Amino acid sequence: MSIRLGIIGSGGIGQVHAQAASDAGHPAVVMCDLDGDRAAEAAAPWGSEPMTDVDAMLARDDIDSVVVALPNCLHAPMASKALAAGKHVLLEKPMAMTADECQQVIDAREASGRILQVGFVCRFAATVQAAMNFIEAGRLGRIYHVRAAMYRRRGIPGLGRWFTTREKSGGGVMIDLGPHLVDLVMHMTGRPEVASANAVSTSIFGSPLYDYRFTSMWAGPPDRDGVFDVEDGASVQLRFKTGLTASLEMAWASHLPDGTLPDGVTIFGEQGAMHFDIWGDHLVIGTEMDDQQVDVKHMIAEGEGWGTAFRREHENFAANCLSGTAPDASGENGRGVQSVLETMYASADRGESVTCS
Repeated sequence: MSIRLGIIGSGGIGQVHAQAASDAGHPAVVMCDLDGDRAAEAAAPWGSEPMTDVDAMLARDDIDSVVVALPNCLHAPMASKALAAGKHVLLEKPMAMTADECQQVIDAREASGRILQVGFVCRFAATVQAAMNFIEAGRLGRIYHVRAAMYRRRGIPGLGRWFTTREKSGGGVMIDLGPHLVDLVMHMTGRPEVASANAVSTSIFGSPLYDYRFTSMWAGPPDRDGVFDVEDGASVQLRFKTGLTASLEMAWASHLPDGTLPDGVTIFGEQGAMHFDIWGDHLVIGTEMDDQQVDVKHMIAEGEGWGTAFRREHENFAANCLSGTAPDASGENGRGVQSVLETMYASADRGESVTCS
């Protein structure tokens, strides 16, 4: 038995979901996009039907589940519309533009009785799942600090397009990479409540717009007449009500050679510490045994990587839809992450630490 999936949005992330859905055994029935040529191109590899009318797609009886892979400003209204149409929804991160919008989607879920799963795909990375096994076994003891970082050298998405237009995206790197980092920190430490955030953001590389030397582009080529009114780098300190602290570092662009600073998550516990690149092939663990320091390199199974995390996300989504099981990556989780992001933005805008409401 399989779900019957439609994907709304045939851009880069929509195509990633199409590949993952096929890998998970339920290739998309429909690829829907306002751009008919793009929908057709994205649909062809999977034998999917291209469509341009989302209302017509949502009215179809042979579609029971959808992925919403659209610009951030459309996440809440489209997810709410799909839920009202009786479809299960896998909603890309960020869940919405604001916490209030997140609540609107949760209300739509409650009214529909359908599954709403938020696209926190990093949870499904093999390194994260292995790390969770160590944490849940008590190998690190009480966790007191987490450092999480995502750096890119030349990786501003869709420069001058919706990604870099705050009205459509809600922000820059903090609302793009930030949901991954905030969710991972909270997910791996038992979802403690955030007390405050102190954030500093920078906007360096969008004015003037990227020139030809910045070649690592995605989400479309640069629009040199477009808008860039968002941050491209940020440093954040979070304090939690449990006493846990977290440091988040993220950058869309820098001149630093790749790998100079480690990407990934570093977890400090009373009985051990751990570091891993989210898309890497191993965990590094430092601990003690018989009063001796012990260093462990825990290898991940060969062949794991970015695509397998999306495949596992789709396997999980399908299982939840078919069984009626509430997903772990819930709307409430999405709303909580969005509340933290709002506090981070408020702190960056005010230039001071801000209490999380």
